Amino acid sequence: MPPMSTSQLSEAKQTVTEPMRDTEGDRPLIWIDGAMLPRSQAKISVFDHGLLYGDGCFEGIRAYGGRIFKCRSHIDRLYRSADKIRLEIPYSKDEIDRVMRECLKANDIKDGYIRLVVTRGVGTLGLHPFRCPRPGVICIADSISLYPPEMYETGMPIIVAKRPRIPVDCLDPRIKSLNYLNNILAKIEAIDAGVLEALMLNKQGEVCECTGDNVFAVKNGAIATPDSESGLLEGITRRFVIDLCKKLGLPIEERILRLEDVTGADEVFLTGTAAEIIAVKSIDGNPVGDGKGEGPITRRLREGFREVLAQGAPED
Repeated sequence: MPPMSTSQLSEAKQTVTEPMRDTEGDRPLIWIDGAMLPRSQAKISVFDHGLLYGDGCFEGIRAYGGRIFKCRSHIDRLYRSADKIRLEIPYSKDEIDRVMRECLKANDIKDGYIRLVVTRGVGTLGLHPFRCPRPGVICIADSISLYPPEMYETGMPIIVAKRPRIPVDCLDPRIKSLNYLNNILAKIEAIDAGVLEALMLNKQGEVCECTGDNVFAVKNGAIATPDSESGLLEGITRRFVIDLCKKLGLPIEERILRLEDVTGADEVFLTGTAAEIIAVKSIDGNPVGDGKGEGPITRRLREGFREVLAQGAPED
């Protein structure tokens, strides 16, 4: 099936405006390859390689006040991920941009979360990826609440996962793929320990990231975060916070971090699309800094982040 043209996308959009019952199972309306469908009808084939093998990529994106935060950066990363796994997205970047905005509009969402998913598409039960004639594209716009609101004041406890991050030479961590099993198994460790996040190390014992967030450590007023060579996903919010540090005149460095650099820090905080900026108060039960929650630098960055959003979320 060939990609949809701009005119076809426009026609598909017209179907969105038709009134639909807002009953359980209808919302959110979900866009799947040109059709806006009630949640109860939004389905993919059991032969889709995204389901069978985790073969595909995705982006999680926030919307604030009807604006899509770092929209272009997220779209560019989606296409880079797809390119690295030799998956050709059957829509242009501008078409994907329009689809996200239509999903927000169709669901009457101004502050929410967008999930873009690109799968290899329907194929055979075999592993061969090029027997899938056309990739599938899905866009979901909904609400999200990752951590309890009070944790943004008190900080959150985390653990260090026993399971290491997949080595870089085995799987490029800059690919935001549909196969998150490495992260999920570490997340299970966290849940079993009664917390919501786990810090993941690489095989060399260097700090990488958490299961769904990037990590920053503050010592004597200086901020550090693992560099990309450690084996982490280069988060869009991570990069935004690095730039925000520079804007606020806060010293920031990307470098190799050992576990003791984090456990011995004055402050530790996590960043992510859903998490935004959240402080860590303890690691494996041991307090970070005074253990009382959000420190002054973390608070300054979180407030700076909210100030930027109040002026209109940057979409570039």
